[in-house]
Amino acid sequence: MKLLRLLPILALLCANSLFAQSKIKIQGEVNVPFSSIRLFKGTSLVTGTIGNEKGKFTLEAAPGLYDVLIESIGYEPLKLANQTFNASVNLGLITVKESNQTLNEVVVKGQKASMELNLDKRIFNVGTDLANKGVTASEILGNLPSIQVDPEGVIKLRGSDNVRILIDGKPSTLAGINGSSGLQSLQGNLIDKVEIITNPSARYEAEGMAGIINIVLKKNQNQGFNGAIETTTGYPENFGGTAIVNYRKNKFNFFVNYGVFYRRTPGRNSLYQEVYTGKQTNYLNQNSSSNVTGLVNNVRGGADYFFNDKTILTASYIYRRTDVQRITDFNYLDYRGNLFNLFSDTYRQQDETEAEPNGEYALTFKKSFAKKGKEFSADLRYLDYWERSDQTYTQYGKKGDGSAFPELTKVQKALNDEFERQWILQADYVNPIGKDAKIEMGLRTSFRNMINDYMVTEKQASGAFTVVPGLKNVFNYQENISAAYLIFGNKMKQFSYQFGLRAETTDIQTVLEETGEKNPRNYANLFPSAHFTYTITPDNSFQFSYSRRVRRPTYNDLSPFVTFSDNRNFFSGNPNLNPEFTNSFDLGHLKYFDKGSISSSVYYRQTFGKIERFRTVDTLGFARTLPANLSDQQSMGIEVASSWNFTKSYKADLSFNAFRAITDASNVNAAFKSDTYSWFARHSSRIKIGATDFQIRANYEAPQLTPQGSRGYMAWMDLSASKDILKGNGTLTFSILDIFNSRINRYESRFLEPRDGSGFYTRGESQGRLRSFNLTFNYRFKTTKQAAKQRRSMMDEEN
Repeated sequence: MKLLRLLPILALLCANSLFAQSKIKIQGEVNVPFSSIRLFKGTSLVTGTIGNEKGKFTLEAAPGLYDVLIESIGYEPLKLANQTFNASVNLGLITVKESNQTLNEVVVKGQKASMELNLDKRIFNVGTDLANKGVTASEILGNLPSIQVDPEGVIKLRGSDNVRILIDGKPSTLAGINGSSGLQSLQGNLIDKVEIITNPSARYEAEGMAGIINIVLKKNQNQGFNGAIETTTGYPENFGGTAIVNYRKNKFNFFVNYGVFYRRTPGRNSLYQEVYTGKQTNYLNQNSSSNVTGLVNNVRGGADYFFNDKTILTASYIYRRTDVQRITDFNYLDYRGNLFNLFSDTYRQQDETEAEPNGEYALTFKKSFAKKGKEFSADLRYLDYWERSDQTYTQYGKKGDGSAFPELTKVQKALNDEFERQWILQADYVNPIGKDAKIEMGLRTSFRNMINDYMVTEKQASGAFTVVPGLKNVFNYQENISAAYLIFGNKMKQFSYQFGLRAETTDIQTVLEETGEKNPRNYANLFPSAHFTYTITPDNSFQFSYSRRVRRPTYNDLSPFVTFSDNRNFFSGNPNLNPEFTNSFDLGHLKYFDKGSISSSVYYRQTFGKIERFRTVDTLGFARTLPANLSDQQSMGIEVASSWNFTKSYKADLSFNAFRAITDASNVNAAFKSDTYSWFARHSSRIKIGATDFQIRANYEAPQLTPQGSRGYMAWMDLSASKDILKGNGTLTFSILDIFNSRINRYESRFLEPRDGSGFYTRGESQGRLRSFNLTFNYRFKTTKQAAKQRRSMMDEEN
């Protein structure tokens, strides 16, 4: 990417060589660091550069007559007109005067590319996407190439939900105790960029078959005082604000990010089910509507201490509290024999209050040595998470003729406390060998303890609540993972390679305290990785990579407690799950053009013991869904992503993924097999009309088969507009998400027992978020001391 940013300057230098065989050097020193120095011939820009931290600069040009323009933020521009340079010259010290105008007068403005491409990962600067204003981290991820987010918030990468979510390169409570659930309450305004690593090296945890998604939060280390505030309002109710503040003086840097928002999220679901008993068919028509309101507070703060320019110690703290109220109304219409014979009409309401306070403490040390590329880093962090869910279920039932159905009328309460404590210690060391070779090594250990205290009670005729049999227990989960890795890499002309090996030992203990059930898991594994790169030119490269990955069953996968909100559809974990292992291969190509870039890859994954959820339904229509290990799955596909600047006013991004998945779940049931072809695509267009930016983003996910049924298509579109105000210090953004209210998850599942004709067919739709409107205001502020350095950064990003 550094080479990419230098391309405009290189192009100018090449252009100079067209009219001059020999060049002269023009040197000098400006009294303001990081000033912009440009050379003009008439009105045409010939070349330019940025001064260094001491103000020194060097230009190369053919002999001739030029104008020299020197600009620095906070200072008056200086023009040296009609300068004749026939030989190399040193202009000496050039003094520019401080301007009486405010910083708002500066017209140079840069913007990061929305997507930066490396062969091993893609980096998305999500702040440049207009539709990301006023939304959550989960919604931001759902609009990035390769990633899918279903209505329940489950995140998938290239069609697989086995993906590792990291915050600033580390596990974090911000992602949530359940893998990615916390991202639904992490404000997108706090995110700087997202990195997608589809085939990680041995440097990373082996967890995550499909790869790693790393969310990088905003942080600043510039001298002086600077920051930004952002507020959002929207419908359905979406009110919030964030403040990002940084102050650095000499060796100390202090930073704090704070965000608060209140949000109401309405949703709706429908389900149609046929149950074949062998004697007759029973039917269920189920509809539900939900209304979720949540108040979230996020605080992230800390300090850096710079021992010198190569050694830094960082201490940070994260606190987040989420308070949610969830009210869901269910209606069940049960029919016996045919759809004209109504057996019962049941109404059920879930009223849930949920509190999730969590904290995270981290201490990070990083040292760079005099030898270029030699680094050592160590990180210690402690994660503390607690969630309490208090639910009340009120249910009323009527018979088909409208009379009371006492057996279906009940009041129940569920209390669920979840705790997590985790220590993580990691150390990494990089040492170059010779000119292009290097060796990397590291150690990591983590200790995690999670407890789930679960109880369901039901109101009796006396008014007392008693425990529902089988629905009171304490699930204790303890996990200890230790790892070490070694990587060697080298480069020979246009070819480079890297081999890595990671060793991990896993010790998991699960205990159900009420019944004394234990299910220990102990195993040790090796995870090799290999990356090969062939660079044809600096802007045209190929890479082939291989890695072995693992998915350990998560806490939710193992916990046997059932969800109780929906009285007909229960979800639980399976304490008997084993880990799944994957061999992943990827062949990628990356090409830069003058106006854009394109990356493509062909990938293949083979997974043994894949974890998949299956649905069973009894003769009364009560369903239970829980995970199981399958025999294996093979998936292969092609992915293409491009970004193109057609004109200065129009830019378009396109990503496309087509794949085939062959799944063998015959070990669960002989009929559970699937061979499916599917694809999904995203496109965004951004056009500037006058002083306003407009963006439209379209998404489509094609249908696909599953071992037990199918998932239907899903399509939606977003529209946004943005305009700078307050002389460039503020930005106003308006967006409509899901314009046509069409982001609907559709699914089917079925099973038929040939021997007795029993089985079921289920068809459903769910919409977890309806069409919404958001209006966001962002205001940026900084001290004058920061202007020069920030200008340099802005020009680099613009290049």
